[in-house]
Amino acid sequence: MFERKHEKLAPVSVLVKRLAASIAIAGVLILVALFVGVAGYHWIAGLDWVDALLNASMILGGMGPINLLQTNAAKLFASGYALFSGLIFIAVMGIVLSPIAHRMLHKFHIDEKDLKK
Repeated sequence: MFERKHEKLAPVSVLVKRLAASIAIAGVLILVALFVGVAGYHWIAGLDWVDALLNASMILGGMGPINLLQTNAAKLFASGYALFSGLIFIAVMGIVLSPIAHRMLHKFHIDEKDLKK
């Protein structure tokens, strides 16, 4: 997907396209994770759809739960979903930042002769 070390640095327009693609992939990943949380809070914890969306959004965003959970199954789901949300955060940051990190590393490794081509 990205250019190799011996290739020229890609133009800014290519970087923008890569960033847009990364953000789109990250958005889909976030929506899937949010759906998992909403479904779990609705079916396992017994919350209505709006409360399930609120709790899932708050945990996925790193803020914490809103509603008190009554059953052990709901508490176990919330615990697993919180850990899952932390991993989703790490994955999304890696996906979004990879084009920028690659461009920086590629630019630092370009020889002077490569810039004059």
